[in-house]
Amino acid sequence: MFENKSADRLAKLQAFDRLLTIMDELREQCPWDKKQTIESLRHLTIEETYELSDSIMDGNLPEVKKELGDLALHIVFYARIASETGQFDIADVLNGICEKLISRHPHIYGDVKADTEEKVKQNWEQLKLKEGNKSVLGGVPVSLPALVKAMRIQEKARSAGFDWEEKSQVWEKVEEEMQEFQQAFANESHLQPEEAEKEFGDLLFSLVNYARFVNINPETALERTNKKFIKRFNYLEAEAKKAGKNLQNMTLAEMDVYWEEAKKQE
Repeated sequence: MFENKSADRLAKLQAFDRLLTIMDELREQCPWDKKQTIESLRHLTIEETYELSDSIMDGNLPEVKKELGDLALHIVFYARIASETGQFDIADVLNGICEKLISRHPHIYGDVKADTEEKVKQNWEQLKLKEGNKSVLGGVPVSLPALVKAMRIQEKARSAGFDWEEKSQVWEKVEEEMQEFQQAFANESHLQPEEAEKEFGDLLFSLVNYARFVNINPETALERTNKKFIKRFNYLEAEAKKAGKNLQNMTLAEMDVYWEEAKKQE
C-alpha cells in the first residue's frame, strides 16, 4: 500500500504504527491503562491541552513537541477504548476528519471560488449549517473559557455578516460601555452588584471586539500580561526576602521600588 511513499512519509507512518502498537500493549497489559475510560481521560486531556498552550506561549518548541505527543496518545487512547465496544476506531477518526476537511474546502476539492481568508471562513460556516448546525453560534463549545468564547462568538457572527464596519465604531462602543460601567458606581450607597457585573461583562465583550478588529488575540494578550505580572512579582518576593523583609510588613512604596527594578530588567 505504501510502496510509492517517500522515505520521510514512511517514517511518519511507521512512527504512528508504533504508537498504535504500544497503545494496544498498554491497554492489554498495564493495570492503569486497562482501567481507563473515555470519561476518566477527559480531565487529563484538558490538562494536557493547557500544558501545550503554556509551551506555545513560552515559545518552547521542544516542549511543544512533547505536549503534542501527549495529545496524540490521548487521541489514540480514546479511539482504542471505543473500538473495544465497536463504536469506532482510529481509522474512523482519521477518515472522518479527512472527509470533513475535503467537504469544508470546496474551493480546493470542488468548483467553489474563495480567494480570501474571509470568504473561506464564510463558506466554512455556511457548510456547517448545511451539515446540521441549527445556528451559526452552535459550534461554540459551552465550556470554553469566557474570554475565548467571546472571541469565537464574534468571529462566527462576523462570518454571517453581523459585524461592525469600522474599528472606530467598535471603539465608540467601548467608550459607551465604559461610561455605563462607571455610572453603575456613581452612587455607591445604592450600588447593585449584579448591575455592575453586567456592565463589566459588556465592557469586556466590547474590548474583545475591538481587539479582534485590530488583530489582537485577547486571550494571548491577557496571558502574556499574566506571565509578565508573575515574573515581576516573583522578583519582588525574591528581592524582599534577600533584604530580610516580609511583604506583609512592607509599604506599597517600598514594594514599588523592587517592582520598578523588575520592569527595567525586561
